[in-house]
Amino acid sequence: MIERLRPPLVNPDFAPFLQRARDASPEAIFAFVPAGVGAIFAKQFIERGMDKSGIKIVAMSDVMDDDVLNGMGDAVLGVISGGPYAVAHKSPQNKAFVEAFKAANGNRRPNIVSVAAYDGMELIWRALEATKGASDGPAMVNAMKGMQWESPRGPISIDPATRDIVQNIYMRKVERLDGELHNVEFETYPAVKDPAR
Repeated sequence: MIERLRPPLVNPDFAPFLQRARDASPEAIFAFVPAGVGAIFAKQFIERGMDKSGIKIVAMSDVMDDDVLNGMGDAVLGVISGGPYAVAHKSPQNKAFVEAFKAANGNRRPNIVSVAAYDGMELIWRALEATKGASDGPAMVNAMKGMQWESPRGPISIDPATRDIVQNIYMRKVERLDGELHNVEFETYPAVKDPAR
């Protein structure tokens, strides 16, 4: 690791930080940005000619967010990212989820925030079903502990000890599928617990 650069999160202008990285000429940049600003990061990376410099991007999923990925263009082909969801995830649950999401949202693609909200509602529904409608906090929390199901993102569960989600983390590479850019999974780390615990 050559250097750590920490741009302020409230001002997502990555230009000066990317320029410093370009000047240092590393083999790769590992990037983590707040959800919704990955397109800005990618645009400024390309504006500095870093896509042609040989410097690779390795990132968390929010940099290559599925709902804005198509707008980033071919310069992001090959970018590697890791995260718990990709629109191109191959499962019947995800296929149905993506189709329903697009139909309800003007053909927009879902992203990790969309599937997390969907799973949150699924968890509430399952807990209410388990408690037979009792919605007080302790009853709901106790019902949620240890729940597991097949989400559009793959198998997930709620850790009974921490009450955090346990989920697969996928390594993905940006590829063109059916004329669109997608994060295509190539490796899976199954049943990952919250690393902060």
